[in-house]
Amino acid sequence: MKILITGANGQLGRDCQAALQPNHAVIATDLPEFDVTDGGQVHRQIAAHRPEVILNCAAFTRVDDCETKKDLAFRANAEAPNFLAQAARATNARLVHLSTDYVFDGMRTPPQPYTEDDAPRPVSVYGASKLAGEEAVRASGARFAIVRTAWLYGRYGGNFPKTMLRLALQQPERELRVINEQWGSPTWSWRLAEQIKVVIETRAEGLFHATAEGCTTWHGFATAFLQAMNVPHRLVPCRTVDYPTPARRPGNSILDNRQLKAAGWNVMRPWAADVAEFVARYRDELLEEARSAWATAVPHR
Repeated sequence: MKILITGANGQLGRDCQAALQPNHAVIATDLPEFDVTDGGQVHRQIAAHRPEVILNCAAFTRVDDCETKKDLAFRANAEAPNFLAQAARATNARLVHLSTDYVFDGMRTPPQPYTEDDAPRPVSVYGASKLAGEEAVRASGARFAIVRTAWLYGRYGGNFPKTMLRLALQQPERELRVINEQWGSPTWSWRLAEQIKVVIETRAEGLFHATAEGCTTWHGFATAFLQAMNVPHRLVPCRTVDYPTPARRPGNSILDNRQLKAAGWNVMRPWAADVAEFVARYRDELLEEARSAWATAVPHR
């Protein structure tokens, strides 16, 4: 199949390229060559490339910045998916669109998960913009699959475990406070890319949750990762109120991959197993990157 990926230079986009390229003709697009918030450009690009599948990995994901940059958040997370869906409909392509756990309020008691049948109720601008994007895709008349995920980490770009690694390497004796009352499923972007490949190749349509199996807290995630990395650390559990942020985070981000399982398409694995495999594969590169970032940040005298 000919597959056009938007946001192809991001954390998930790069893994999707690697997962799809062996078997498919992949067109990797990103800024500045392809601005998905420009409706005219979207239609021209899709009409020129004529992909069979459009995989939308592009989004404005800086959750706190969305609170003060609402217009940008809605352009990237709501208007852009609408443009892509309309272009998909016009060219008879299928759209696979990535969404998020932030469409839910997170008030459900852990470890009870959210399923595809639960009503969304976002409590942040980011969540509201992503929900608006979902609704635009649904209303477009295009063939689509919406894939919601959560707590994404991977080899590329910035993410939570990389931040924890950098902090632990900088000051091994320092106590690092990590929230221990927000729950979710740490999801490796490579595993998600493999799941997206299945969604594309089975021609799945509809709404799907796709996160790692099982759940933990941010403190549990950080502990498992740093232990696997064999890096000295001192993590101290804290509450959400001890770490205030501009955007409200869901207390429960646990998603159940119910529709993928029902169809026999679920390839997601337990989160701890994926963390272990991620570290086994990339430990040296992660350490080198973290130490380089630290060295760059330290002023030279």
